[in-house]
Amino acid sequence: MVEILIQNPSNVPSAVQNLTDSAGSEEIKRDLWDVVSEVLNWGFHWGKGADHIQITIGTLILVTTAFLLTSYVLGLVRRLYTRSLNETDTLKFISVFKFIKYLAYVIVIFSVLSFSGVNVTPVLAASAALLVGVGLALQELFQDVLGGIFIMLDQSLQAGDIIEVEGKVGRVVDIRLRTTRAITRDDKVVIIPNHKFISDTVFNYTQNHKQTRETVTVGVAYGSDTQKVKELLLQSLENDSRVLNRPKPFVLFDDFGDSALMFSLNFFVSDSFSDPVVKSDIRFRIDRLFRDHDISIPFPQRDVHLYTKTEVKPE
Repeated sequence: MVEILIQNPSNVPSAVQNLTDSAGSEEIKRDLWDVVSEVLNWGFHWGKGADHIQITIGTLILVTTAFLLTSYVLGLVRRLYTRSLNETDTLKFISVFKFIKYLAYVIVIFSVLSFSGVNVTPVLAASAALLVGVGLALQELFQDVLGGIFIMLDQSLQAGDIIEVEGKVGRVVDIRLRTTRAITRDDKVVIIPNHKFISDTVFNYTQNHKQTRETVTVGVAYGSDTQKVKELLLQSLENDSRVLNRPKPFVLFDDFGDSALMFSLNFFVSDSFSDPVVKSDIRFRIDRLFRDHDISIPFPQRDVHLYTKTEVKPE
C-alpha cells in the first residue's frame, strides 16, 4: 500500500495548472519551430542520392547572411589596413584586395552551401563542363580575366604606374579583374583589356623607380660655338624644380645634320606623366637664350643650281 502525503492540499490545483501551462507552452514552441523549419525547407530539389541538389529558403538566407558578413569583415580589414597608407599605396592595395575579395566570396559561398547540407560536387562538375563550353565562345574574356589575375599576383602593373600602350601614355588609376583603367595626359580615360599586358609589349615608365630620363633635341647653325651651345642648354635647366639635380643633366652632340649641328639635352624628372609641359618650358628658355647669344636655329635649306644650255643658231 502506497500512501501519498500532501502537506498543503490548497496548492494542488495551482501546481497542476502550472504543469498544464508549461506543457502547452512547450507544445506551442514545438509547433512554431516545426512551421519555421517547414518554411525554411521550401525550395527546389533536383536529382537523387549522391547527385541530389537542393536549394531552399533556409539555404538562401544562410548564404545571404554569410555574404553580408564577409563583405563587412573585408571592408573592415580594408579600412584598417589603408588608413595609414598614402594615396598611391592605397590604390595599389585596393587592386590586389579586389582579387582577394572575389576569392573569399567564392570560398565562403561554397563552404556555407556544403555545411548546410548541399552537395556542391555536382555544382562544381556542372560548372566545369559549362566553363569549357563558354570558354570556347568567350576566349578573349577569359584571357582578360586570367590577365587580371596574373597582374595582381606578379605585381607587374600597379595603380599609379605610368605606362605606354600602342603609343598612348597614361597613368594607371584602377586595375580590375577584366580591364585596367588609365588616364592619359589629355585627361581622357583609356580602358585597356588585361590580355594586352600579356600578349603585347607595354612600356612601364615607373616599374623600377619613379624618375625617368627625358630628352630635348635642338639643332644649331654650322659655325656656332659648340661649347657655348652646351653651356646654354644646361643653363636652360637652372631654377626648374621639376628637373632633378641627381642624376646630373648632360648634353650630347648627336650628329652633323644636313642643315644643322644636332644636340640633345638629357635630364631626369620624377613625374614623367607631366614631362610634355616640362619640355615645352625648357624649349622656351632655350629659344630665349639662343636669341640673347646670337645662336641661330636653322631650318632645312637646299641650294638649287640651274644650268642653262645656250643654243647655237646656224648661220
